[in-house]
Amino acid sequence: MPDARTHTPQAPDHAPYDALLLLSFGGPEGPEDVVPFLENVTRGRGIPKERLAEVGRHYFLFGGVSPINEQNRELLTALRKEFAEAGLDLPVYWGNRNWAPYLVDTLREMIEDGHRRIAVLATSAYAGYSGCRQYRENLAEALDQLVGEGLPEPQVDVLRRFYNHPGFVGPMVEATLAALAELPDEARDGAHLAFTTHSIPLSMAESSGDPEDPARGTPGGAYVAQHLDVARLIVAAVAEADGVYGRPWELVYQSRSGAPQIPWLEPDICDHLAELSGAGAPAAVMVPIGFVSDHMEVKYDLDTEATAKAAELGLPVSRAATVGADPRFTAAVRELLLERAATERGEQPERRALGALGPSHDLCARTCCPNPRAPRPATAQR
Repeated sequence: MPDARTHTPQAPDHAPYDALLLLSFGGPEGPEDVVPFLENVTRGRGIPKERLAEVGRHYFLFGGVSPINEQNRELLTALRKEFAEAGLDLPVYWGNRNWAPYLVDTLREMIEDGHRRIAVLATSAYAGYSGCRQYRENLAEALDQLVGEGLPEPQVDVLRRFYNHPGFVGPMVEATLAALAELPDEARDGAHLAFTTHSIPLSMAESSGDPEDPARGTPGGAYVAQHLDVARLIVAAVAEADGVYGRPWELVYQSRSGAPQIPWLEPDICDHLAELSGAGAPAAVMVPIGFVSDHMEVKYDLDTEATAKAAELGLPVSRAATVGADPRFTAAVRELLLERAATERGEQPERRALGALGPSHDLCARTCCPNPRAPRPATAQR
């Protein structure tokens, strides 16, 4: 007879989900991939190959290889390890929007493996067309293709935005403190914090978010409001840790790629560094809160271009690391999955979130983060 004192911890209940899909952007893995990859990214916009080759020069500087796929492999491994150690018996797959492994191929594999209720983690933390709705459009398009092939259609649920989850904010606080420690001693206390994210067209920013979300009505819409909330959280936590209160900071932008006549979010990080230098700032830390991993837009736009601009200006700079596969982030993904599973079972789980905006919604409104070109079907909406 078993010892009554022996207790086996109960495995986390992930029902109704039978798999998790890690869904990311994708990137080239060799020089020959660069132009085809950019053709995938810009499909339907009529951009000639010659122009794409010019745009791809950032990738060619790094041998035509984007770091993003290797970083996703690391995150995939870390998530599987996190799930296994927590007793969560749930397979994790990985698919990309714009490069192999392609989303449609991964979904086909998942369906053929028998999965019918799939949770999705999109590696974009904030509201916005490119960071939210486009992922859901790509999911709908892939499912439509697979149903057309005669495969059964699974139910696919995208997990809520994680920008203000403690497992995302905490590592960014620690990374900011580490970057401050890299600065010269005499410049550290007066160093400016430049929180960076991807610039997007102003019209897209203003329409970002759920129309029922109060953040949608703020200047810049939910996209800007969410980034500002994260920046404030980091500023407060950093001050508490290093005792430097009132440190100057600003939300700035990078990686603009649109036509010059179309207004995009500003200021650009390089322009901002020039402004700081002109104002006599002793140093700056670039904190890429808009990015989950150190992919090309971090490696080139910040580590190469912005760092070179700072050197030209004589302004000491450092750059905070992104969250990547930090154990606190992988634990947050597990928590978000189990939270959503409990919600789907009719329970009311704790929904952890920091800051003023509260936890994001599970289902997006049909008019949430609209497609700037034309309406398209999307998954996970009400």
